[in-house]
Amino acid sequence: MAGGTPRWADILEMATTAEGLGFDAIWISDHVGFGDPNGEWSGAWESWTLLSALAASTARVRLGTYVTAIPFRNPALLAKMAETLDEVSGGRVILGLGAGWNEPEFRAFGLPFERRFDRFEDGLRIITSMLRTGRAEHEGLLESARGARLEPRGPRPAGLPVMVGAAGPRMLRLTAELADEWNAGMRSPDDLVPLLAAVDAACAVAGRDPHTLARSAETLVETGDGFDPAAVVAHLRRYDALGIAHVQVQLRPNSIVGLRAFAPVLEALATTPN
Repeated sequence: MAGGTPRWADILEMATTAEGLGFDAIWISDHVGFGDPNGEWSGAWESWTLLSALAASTARVRLGTYVTAIPFRNPALLAKMAETLDEVSGGRVILGLGAGWNEPEFRAFGLPFERRFDRFEDGLRIITSMLRTGRAEHEGLLESARGARLEPRGPRPAGLPVMVGAAGPRMLRLTAELADEWNAGMRSPDDLVPLLAAVDAACAVAGRDPHTLARSAETLVETGDGFDPAAVVAHLRRYDALGIAHVQVQLRPNSIVGLRAFAPVLEALATTPN
């Protein structure tokens, strides 16, 4: 936010304004900080603490992690955290999961970076089993759960939705096998076409109807000089035409001004047919 880490008051104002304007969801990235190989560091608040506060401060919008790095936390405990947050929010949580990517933050906090995809697979199996059946029994390569239970259950006993951010073959295979939703990350509609084909192929290998796997993607929208709401509406319609059910919009500026500038886009999408 304007080159710095927002304070809680800023985040709360953004969230309540977004809810009032008609946004569908609020997404929080999961980083302990952003590092680079030169030793530079920029701060970040802990995502699950923020989401808990937002759950108690909003009433309608869904709340998601974009995306939680499974290697940051014990997976059985993470399932417990997600179920608890779903209870607090009244069933509004989307659990976005990934393997993590920013090696300096792993190193700085003593978190294992190597074999993070093995850790992701173990964690995803534990988490989805707990959310859907209430328990997990898994002896993996790096993570295990021995009779882990999810009690009490929240407002969705069949489990809250699990979204996986993935692009590589192994991650797509796991997404097709275990997730409720696939997220493409920040990609243009043109860039999505080959990835969507890869997702469909992964579903075929998993024996899954590809229509049962929801799809989402992120896009950047700059609301400064030259901003054209009609052009943005047309851009978002291209995602819809590709079967993308939800678009995470990253705004520039990331501020109340940016949110209010985007409001005509929301109004147009709400009042015109798909």
